[in-house]
Amino acid sequence: MKRFLLGAAVVLLTVLGVRYCENRQSEREQLAQNSQLIQEQIKNVGKLVVTEGNFSQVWSYKDSKKFYLDVFSARKKALIVVNAKVTVSYDLSKLETEIDKENKRVIIKSIPKEELNIYPDIQYYDVTQDYLNQFEASDYNTIKKKVTASIKKKVEASSIKSNAQNRLISELSKIYILTNSMGWTLEYNDMPVNSQNDFSDIKL
Repeated sequence: MKRFLLGAAVVLLTVLGVRYCENRQSEREQLAQNSQLIQEQIKNVGKLVVTEGNFSQVWSYKDSKKFYLDVFSARKKALIVVNAKVTVSYDLSKLETEIDKENKRVIIKSIPKEELNIYPDIQYYDVTQDYLNQFEASDYNTIKKKVTASIKKKVEASSIKSNAQNRLISELSKIYILTNSMGWTLEYNDMPVNSQNDFSDIKL
Protein backbone atom coordinates (compact mmCIF):
# COMPACT_ATOMS: atom_id res chain seq x y z
CA MET A 1 0.00 0.00 0.00
CA LYS A 2 2.84 2.34 0.93
CA ARG A 3 4.57 1.55 -2.34
CA PHE A 4 1.35 2.29 -4.22
CA LEU A 5 0.90 5.63 -2.46
CA LEU A 6 4.54 6.50 -3.00
CA GLY A 7 4.25 5.60 -6.66
CA ALA A 8 1.06 7.65 -7.02
CA ALA A 9 2.74 10.62 -5.37
CA VAL A 10 5.71 10.37 -7.74
CA VAL A 11 3.40 10.20 -10.75
CA LEU A 12 1.37 13.17 -9.49
CA LEU A 13 4.49 15.24 -8.88
CA THR A 14 5.80 14.32 -12.32
CA VAL A 15 2.53 15.34 -13.97
CA LEU A 16 2.43 18.60 -12.03
CA GLY A 17 6.07 19.28 -12.91
CA VAL A 18 5.44 18.66 -16.59
CA ARG A 19 2.38 20.91 -16.57
CA TYR A 20 4.30 23.63 -14.73
CA CYS A 21 7.07 23.47 -17.31
CA GLU A 22 4.51 23.53 -20.12
CA ASN A 23 2.78 26.56 -18.59
CA ARG A 24 6.11 28.33 -18.14
CA GLN A 25 7.03 27.56 -21.73
CA SER A 26 3.62 28.81 -22.90
CA GLU A 27 4.05 32.03 -20.89
CA ARG A 28 7.50 32.60 -22.38
CA GLU A 29 6.17 32.02 -25.88
CA GLN A 30 3.24 34.39 -25.26
CA LEU A 31 5.61 37.00 -23.85
CA ALA A 32 7.89 36.72 -26.88
CA GLN A 33 4.90 36.95 -29.22
CA ASN A 34 3.52 40.04 -27.45
CA SER A 35 6.95 41.65 -27.47
CA GLN A 36 7.23 41.03 -31.22
CA LEU A 37 3.80 42.53 -31.85
CA ILE A 38 4.72 45.65 -29.86
CA GLN A 39 7.97 46.01 -31.79
CA GLU A 40 6.04 45.77 -35.06
CA GLN A 41 3.57 48.43 -33.90
CA ILE A 42 6.40 50.76 -32.92
CA LYS A 43 7.97 50.16 -36.33
CA ASN A 44 4.65 50.97 -38.05
CA VAL A 45 4.34 54.19 -36.05
CA GLY A 46 7.91 55.15 -36.98
CA LYS A 47 7.12 57.37 -39.94
CA LEU A 48 7.13 61.05 -40.84
CA VAL A 49 3.93 62.71 -39.60
CA VAL A 50 3.41 65.91 -41.59
CA THR A 51 0.77 68.62 -41.18
CA GLU A 52 0.57 71.25 -43.93
CA GLY A 53 -0.83 74.76 -44.08
CA ASN A 54 -0.85 77.72 -46.47
CA PHE A 55 -0.37 81.34 -45.47
CA SER A 56 -0.62 84.51 -47.56
CA GLN A 57 0.53 88.05 -47.02
CA VAL A 58 0.77 91.33 -48.95
CA TRP A 59 3.65 93.52 -47.95
CA SER A 60 5.05 96.86 -49.14
CA TYR A 61 8.82 97.20 -49.28
CA LYS A 62 10.46 100.65 -49.38
CA ASP A 63 14.03 101.83 -49.17
CA SER A 64 15.80 105.12 -49.80
CA LYS A 65 19.36 106.39 -49.90
CA LYS A 66 20.41 110.01 -49.44
CA PHE A 67 23.20 111.72 -51.36
CA TYR A 68 25.00 115.08 -51.35
CA LEU A 69 24.51 116.01 -47.71
CA ASP A 70 21.00 114.57 -47.73
CA VAL A 71 19.88 116.97 -50.45
CA PHE A 72 19.00 114.23 -52.92
CA SER A 73 17.51 110.80 -52.27
CA ALA A 74 17.16 107.68 -54.40
CA ARG A 75 14.21 105.44 -53.70
CA LYS A 76 13.07 101.94 -54.52
CA LYS A 77 9.90 100.14 -53.62
CA ALA A 78 7.82 97.12 -54.49
CA LEU A 79 4.52 95.50 -53.64
CA ILE A 80 5.23 91.97 -52.42
CA VAL A 81 2.69 89.15 -52.48
CA VAL A 82 3.66 86.06 -50.51
CA ASN A 83 2.08 82.61 -50.64
CA ALA A 84 3.85 80.28 -48.26
CA LYS A 85 3.53 76.55 -47.78
CA VAL A 86 4.23 75.58 -44.17
CA THR A 87 4.85 72.10 -42.80
CA VAL A 88 5.05 70.96 -39.19
CA SER A 89 6.43 67.44 -38.94
CA TYR A 90 7.49 64.82 -36.42
CA ASP A 91 9.97 62.21 -37.58
CA LEU A 92 8.80 59.23 -35.53
CA SER A 93 11.57 57.06 -36.95
CA LYS A 94 13.60 58.90 -34.26
CA LEU A 95 11.23 57.75 -31.50
CA GLU A 96 13.33 56.09 -28.78
CA THR A 97 11.70 53.20 -26.90
CA GLU A 98 12.72 50.39 -24.59
CA ILE A 99 10.88 47.10 -24.11
CA ASP A 100 11.11 45.57 -20.63
CA LYS A 101 9.84 42.01 -21.11
CA GLU A 102 10.46 41.02 -17.51
CA ASN A 103 8.03 43.63 -16.15
CA LYS A 104 5.84 43.92 -19.27
CA ARG A 105 6.65 47.58 -19.80
CA VAL A 106 7.17 49.70 -22.89
CA ILE A 107 9.12 52.85 -22.09
CA ILE A 108 9.07 55.84 -24.43
CA LYS A 109 12.47 57.40 -23.72
CA SER A 110 12.40 60.25 -26.22
CA ILE A 111 9.85 61.85 -28.57
CA PRO A 112 11.37 63.80 -31.48
CA LYS A 113 10.88 67.55 -31.55
CA GLU A 114 8.67 69.19 -34.16
CA GLU A 115 10.28 70.41 -37.36
CA LEU A 116 8.91 73.64 -38.82
CA ASN A 117 9.59 74.42 -42.48
CA ILE A 118 8.45 77.50 -44.40
CA TYR A 119 8.55 77.61 -48.19
CA PRO A 120 7.67 81.16 -49.31
CA ASP A 121 6.72 81.92 -52.92
CA ILE A 122 7.47 85.63 -53.28
CA GLN A 123 6.07 87.66 -56.16
CA TYR A 124 7.09 91.29 -56.84
CA TYR A 125 4.68 93.86 -58.30
CA ASP A 126 4.85 97.61 -59.05
CA VAL A 127 8.61 97.61 -58.77
CA THR A 128 10.13 101.09 -59.02
CA GLN A 129 13.78 101.94 -58.49
CA ASP A 130 16.01 104.92 -59.08
CA TYR A 131 19.25 104.55 -60.98
CA LEU A 132 21.34 105.15 -57.84
CA ASN A 133 19.33 102.76 -55.68
CA GLN A 134 18.40 99.61 -57.54
CA PHE A 135 17.29 96.25 -56.21
CA GLU A 136 20.24 94.01 -55.37
CA ALA A 137 20.74 90.48 -54.00
CA SER A 138 21.00 91.89 -50.47
CA ASP A 139 17.51 93.40 -50.84
CA TYR A 140 16.00 90.07 -51.86
CA ASN A 141 17.73 88.30 -48.96
CA THR A 142 16.44 90.93 -46.52
CA ILE A 143 12.92 90.63 -47.92
CA LYS A 144 12.99 86.83 -47.66
CA LYS A 145 14.17 86.97 -44.04
CA LYS A 146 11.45 89.47 -43.10
CA VAL A 147 8.78 87.50 -44.94
CA THR A 148 9.83 84.25 -43.26
CA ALA A 149 9.81 85.89 -39.81
CA SER A 150 6.37 87.36 -40.47
CA ILE A 151 4.95 84.04 -41.67
CA LYS A 152 6.44 82.31 -38.62
CA LYS A 153 4.50 84.70 -36.36
CA LYS A 154 1.32 83.81 -38.23
CA VAL A 155 2.10 80.11 -37.79
CA GLU A 156 2.53 80.57 -34.03
CA ALA A 157 -0.85 82.30 -33.84
CA SER A 158 -2.59 79.62 -35.94
CA SER A 159 -3.78 76.10 -35.10
CA ILE A 160 -1.34 74.26 -37.37
CA LYS A 161 1.02 73.33 -34.51
CA SER A 162 -1.78 72.02 -32.30
CA ASN A 163 -3.17 70.07 -35.27
CA ALA A 164 0.27 68.53 -35.81
CA GLN A 165 0.51 67.62 -32.13
CA ASN A 166 -2.93 65.98 -32.28
CA ARG A 167 -1.72 63.84 -35.19
CA LEU A 168 1.38 62.91 -33.17
CA ILE A 169 -0.76 61.91 -30.18
CA SER A 170 -2.97 59.84 -32.49
CA GLU A 171 0.08 57.87 -33.64
CA LEU A 172 1.46 57.39 -30.12
CA SER A 173 -1.97 56.23 -28.95
CA LYS A 174 -1.67 53.22 -31.24
CA ILE A 175 1.18 51.97 -29.04
CA TYR A 176 -0.91 52.55 -25.90
CA ILE A 177 -3.94 50.70 -27.31
CA LEU A 178 -1.84 47.64 -28.14
CA THR A 179 0.13 47.53 -24.88
CA ASN A 180 -3.02 48.07 -22.82
CA SER A 181 -4.86 45.25 -24.63
CA MET A 182 -2.01 42.89 -23.73
CA GLY A 183 -1.85 43.91 -20.09
CA TRP A 184 1.44 45.75 -20.52
CA THR A 185 2.25 49.21 -19.13
CA LEU A 186 3.30 52.15 -21.31
CA GLU A 187 5.51 54.77 -19.64
CA TYR A 188 6.90 58.18 -20.56
CA ASN A 189 9.00 60.47 -18.36
CA ASP A 190 8.89 57.85 -15.59
CA MET A 191 5.10 58.10 -15.49
CA PRO A 192 2.59 55.43 -16.62
CA VAL A 193 0.25 56.33 -19.46
CA ASN A 194 -3.14 55.17 -18.18
CA SER A 195 -5.32 56.46 -21.00
CA GLN A 196 -5.11 58.05 -24.43
CA ASN A 197 -6.00 61.38 -22.81
CA ASP A 198 -2.74 61.25 -20.82
CA PHE A 199 -0.86 62.00 -24.03
CA SER A 200 -2.58 65.38 -24.19
CA ASP A 201 -0.86 66.33 -20.92
CA ILE A 202 2.58 65.31 -22.17
CA LYS A 203 4.98 68.22 -22.50
CA LEU A 204 6.58 67.66 -25.88
